[in-house]
Amino acid sequence: MSSPLADEPVEPADEGTEPLTDDEYAEYLDALGPAWEVVDDHHLEATYEFDDFADALAFTNEIGELAEEEWHHPDIHLSWGEVGVEMWSHDIGGLHESDFVMAARMDRIYDGDD
Repeated sequence: MSSPLADEPVEPADEGTEPLTDDEYAEYLDALGPAWEVVDDHHLEATYEFDDFADALAFTNEIGELAEEEWHHPDIHLSWGEVGVEMWSHDIGGLHESDFVMAARMDRIYDGDD
């Protein structure tokens, strides 16, 4: 079951917004699936596993479509049987609530709840 965070809007950080601190992002991280972790207080990372390349590619395309719709783009690493994702708000050089919303939506796609 996906996180209610996936239902929140993806809103860009306002000019001058500071990245979230570890205390600020802890609640958002707890709302995500177990694949996600925060790295260096800078970005989110997850690896999703699949039975084959075709399924991994299909997932990559789905999260690519999501990124285009929301104009919030992760770094995506496709290989046989897995997709790695890195997510952060480039404009502020760190994490924003929208990164966690996008991560929750990716979990929803992976879980087939979309």
